[in-house]
Amino acid sequence: MQRERPELIPTHSGPAEGSDLRDREGLRLTVKRRGADPRGCGWSRSAMGKRKPPRHPLVGSLSKKQKKHLKEFGEAHPFYDKVSGREETTEICELSENSDHSSAESDGESEPEQVSVYHKLLATFKTVPDSNNEEGDENESEESDEEESGEESQEGEDGDHTAGEEDENDVQDQKEAKDTAKQMLGQEQADGADTSSDPKHGAIEEFTDVKHESEFSLETNFMVEESGDYNADERESSSSVMVSEDPFKQHMNKELEEKEIGNHSACSKSTIQLKWPTLGQLVFSSSLQQPRTFKPDKEADLKQLHLHKTLESTWPKVNSQFLSKLTKQNNHPFTLLQKELFCIMNQYKDLFYPERTALGNGEEVRHAYCLHAVNHILKANAQVLSNNAKRRDQKPAIDDDDFRDQGLTRPKVLIVVPFRESALRVVQIFISLLESECKKQIDVSNKKRFKGEFGSDPDEKPPNLKRPEDYEAVFAGNIDDHFRIGVAVLQKSMRLYAPFYSSDIIIASPLGLRTIIGAEGEKKRDFDFLSSIEILIIDQADVYLMQNWEHILHLMNHLNLLPLESHGVDFSRVRMLNLNNWSKYYRQTLLFSALQDPQINSIFNKNCFNYRGQVAVRNVPSIGSISHVVVQLPHVFRRLEAESSISVIDARFQFFIDKVLPEYRDAIMSHTLIYIPSYFDYVRLRNYFKKEELNFTHICEYTKKSGISRARQFFLKGEKQFLIFTERFHFYKRYLIRGIRNLIFYELPTYPHFYSEVCNMLTATASGEEATWTCTVIYSKYDAQKLAAVAFCILEGVTVLVVPEWQRGFMPSC
Repeated sequence: MQRERPELIPTHSGPAEGSDLRDREGLRLTVKRRGADPRGCGWSRSAMGKRKPPRHPLVGSLSKKQKKHLKEFGEAHPFYDKVSGREETTEICELSENSDHSSAESDGESEPEQVSVYHKLLATFKTVPDSNNEEGDENESEESDEEESGEESQEGEDGDHTAGEEDENDVQDQKEAKDTAKQMLGQEQADGADTSSDPKHGAIEEFTDVKHESEFSLETNFMVEESGDYNADERESSSSVMVSEDPFKQHMNKELEEKEIGNHSACSKSTIQLKWPTLGQLVFSSSLQQPRTFKPDKEADLKQLHLHKTLESTWPKVNSQFLSKLTKQNNHPFTLLQKELFCIMNQYKDLFYPERTALGNGEEVRHAYCLHAVNHILKANAQVLSNNAKRRDQKPAIDDDDFRDQGLTRPKVLIVVPFRESALRVVQIFISLLESECKKQIDVSNKKRFKGEFGSDPDEKPPNLKRPEDYEAVFAGNIDDHFRIGVAVLQKSMRLYAPFYSSDIIIASPLGLRTIIGAEGEKKRDFDFLSSIEILIIDQADVYLMQNWEHILHLMNHLNLLPLESHGVDFSRVRMLNLNNWSKYYRQTLLFSALQDPQINSIFNKNCFNYRGQVAVRNVPSIGSISHVVVQLPHVFRRLEAESSISVIDARFQFFIDKVLPEYRDAIMSHTLIYIPSYFDYVRLRNYFKKEELNFTHICEYTKKSGISRARQFFLKGEKQFLIFTERFHFYKRYLIRGIRNLIFYELPTYPHFYSEVCNMLTATASGEEATWTCTVIYSKYDAQKLAAVAFCILEGVTVLVVPEWQRGFMPSC
């Protein structure tokens, strides 16, 4: 008769539910989740080391009633497989805190515990065999009916034989575990997916990439004397004045009080306006302290900026492509724009710059924030490595809070970019900044794989279509928008594709972060790596309005939360600001966009809590895009009234169907293009047109090529009176729509230059029809920023905004 195997009941620190383990005899043990072990042993059956044949005379198989009794207690107990006349002491050993290690590794570290009274009580139970509930074992020969017949003469021989098999199975299990880990690592590298933060793959991280893990580990490395890190640290320690003036140390070593944190939430922000030579009009706001006027540095001296020593030598060369001849002669390492931007960044203030353009200053801005990010990482890691050496030389009894230099997780900088091409350029700047002229190039692991996945295919030719220059600049290179990659930097080495919890910098798209953060209720989700982000950089924020803005909102809601797991952190090294869950008050947010939009403004105003304050560039548009319209076209701006920004959606729809659409129902007003920025408004209007059985066609970003061709052809020939046209389609395709005679802007475009582009499509219409062209724009008071970008004009230094009449006004093109 086979003897029944008991269940293994792990505590909360054990493996995940449904995982399989193997004991010393090669038997499969299915782990089921139970309550925490009151004894705190980690595993209630943790003594899975070498066990001699059980010899207790009173313990046999368990009945249903006894098993139920054990489950009600919430305890687990090592049961003996055989009954022997000689009684032995039960040893209960605690596994290592890392539950991912195999049982063979934990056997050597386990320590015997004293047998509790409860276990002694269980050992005295008299059992009754129950053949209906016996579970099948893989090794049935050891528990056959013959061995349970009570033949004492064979028990010793069987026991020795079992012990020998256990040793062989143990060695074999270790080899299988290592082989499995290597296979899974190879599969992950082949797939190119980041599984470092996936809970499903968490158990494999201990066994994969051991060489790189030890090489880039902050906890096990020390300062190298030959490196720039060591020299920089020695230089700082030799001068207390320089240390006190270092913006990095000033920002991270500032200790806020609970009263200040309370005032931050309760009090409104105080604001002042500043005027800088290049950035223009600035609005500086702060809630923890009264804002004070500050000015950009007249001379951008790298030593005064407290850059890391490595960057002092590499930055002038990396940034030389943007410097003019006069600037180079004066040894200025920054452009005028970079100097003012970096002045704000280096003071660890939040920054919103809405004038970043792909054609103009985009690369200048990218180099500036990359310099700031690398400078922050090098200083933070140098501090950790220096403290490692001090702790190594320190007496064990001393406990010093000066060594608190880390967060709850390692990632410190999060860079959000829209496309893989943008991530490629960021990493290339990182490599250039870390390469010194006098020394060999830095060691970059997985560089070939990175170029293959993030670079563009040279054989792939772009379509032979004429597109605007800004379109070519935005969609250059690899435009895949689903990616994420961890970057670890340590002294003179860089590791690409580092697991998130071993990374210093995370570069990702909003979609790439959204798929790993998950939603509430999903089993496979992780956002602990966002708990200690110190610098958040969101570049090209305007592009996310065309992708999915909900992903940005979802990301902001999961930043700087307390992690659900410890992830091996040494709490004696964690800063108090992280332990107090005050990380968001120290996080610096850098937001770059090509335009000012209410949704982007909302992120900056409601999700930035930096105690050093927020700086936003608020310049009035110098000239409206209406001045770029080349056709003779009357522009009619019709204003609607709405009580709130939420009710304006319904008010706009009602205003359109009651006031605007009736004027265009006549067959004379054919060839009417309706431009709609929001996809939800597009769906609503399309359904209304279907319900009213109007003669129309429609094009959106999800329309197939065949549908686009048919719609354009029907509209050109006049077979369809209306064409409903979404802004996202225009953003991604930039097709020329022919045959337009009447334009209706259901809402002002998100990008101001789209207004002139769509209006200029009328030039493709046959000549002789200019007198019948019309253009109608619907707007509300909540579209003030969009209206300013379209209709503002500067005439001889005087700002003029042509205000339309009530409900209807006439505005000629400038």
